[in-house]
Amino acid sequence: MRFSKAAIPLGLAWSSPFCRWQGPLAEMSSVDLAVDVTARALGARGLASDEITHYVLGTTVPQLTSFYGVTTIARRLGAPLATGPTIAQACATSAACVRAAATEVELGAHEVTLALTTDRTSNGPVLLFPAPSRPGGAPDSEHWVNSPMTCDPTTGQSMLDTAENVAADGGFTRTEIDEVTLLRYEQYESVRVRPYLVPVHVPGRKGATTVVDADSGVHETTAAGLAKLAPVKPAGVMTYGSQTHPADGTAGIVITTPERAMELSGGKGIARVRSVEFARVAGAMMPKAPVPAALAALADAGLGIADIDVVTTHNPFAVNDLWFARQTGFPLDRMNPYGCSLVYGHPQAPTGARAIIELIAALVERGGGRGLFTGCAAGDTAGAVVVEV
Repeated sequence: MRFSKAAIPLGLAWSSPFCRWQGPLAEMSSVDLAVDVTARALGARGLASDEITHYVLGTTVPQLTSFYGVTTIARRLGAPLATGPTIAQACATSAACVRAAATEVELGAHEVTLALTTDRTSNGPVLLFPAPSRPGGAPDSEHWVNSPMTCDPTTGQSMLDTAENVAADGGFTRTEIDEVTLLRYEQYESVRVRPYLVPVHVPGRKGATTVVDADSGVHETTAAGLAKLAPVKPAGVMTYGSQTHPADGTAGIVITTPERAMELSGGKGIARVRSVEFARVAGAMMPKAPVPAALAALADAGLGIADIDVVTTHNPFAVNDLWFARQTGFPLDRMNPYGCSLVYGHPQAPTGARAIIELIAALVERGGGRGLFTGCAAGDTAGAVVVEV
């Protein structure tokens, strides 16, 4: 889908730190997390929550009270009359939320919208589904976070299987996979200031508060350390070092008209949303999906890969970026200059939003330009977003 009237004010896109599951955000509901971070992000940026007339909530892991979605979050933020949908599209949720919010602006239905994403993979719910005809009425059960990782119901294969399948199809070696893993870690470590990160205030006992102001769970990575790791699957090429880890986090992106965006940015500038697209590939080939999604988004925007200055990806496996670079010709070292989910973790719904925010930051740092985000999602799908600063 192509957009011409939707823009992100520079500075009005933020993310919490991402924290490895069972880490410092493990006991905080993703609903509370979204309210805590969003309230302080808007306050620090001088945007009243009730100026946002349409909220799009992206979340994939049920939490206590999350049934009410936007209506409870907006009211807690001080926007009691705002409403909007809740969207879940696995790891492409952020792209879906950006498209939904941008569409409201494009059609003139709302002037200022917020694509708000939040998830907690820690302490994921175990769901019990009634099965009264079974002996004793014993229910079916599903661990909402763990179970989908191990089996796609349409292929019977795990997410790790999809990475190994693409590595085998592309002929990628263990050495190549370790090299891109190390590159992404070094890129992440090279960034000393991340102004888009908003600390989390985690409530504790007796009124105590813990402030989480940096990513938690990033492991020091070296070539020697990667080489020592055994493959997760016998005869495979993927290790625990070359895949992401589940995490907790939240992220928000304000989308409005270009004119209003310039006002809200204080004249600093805007990031136009040029297009958002999705694609699907053959079964059990998930890491391939970001390529057709990206090409579709570029086509909608009237651009080619040669017109793009920076690419960011959601790459739960290092092989994702190898496949993308080979298929598009885009240099690996011009992708993910701020690091990526391979390094700092994957809280599902907010992951793509953070990558879009980092894409905008990288474009601002170079003085403007065009950028592409693309990332895979469960079910061999992907979402992609083109922006121009």
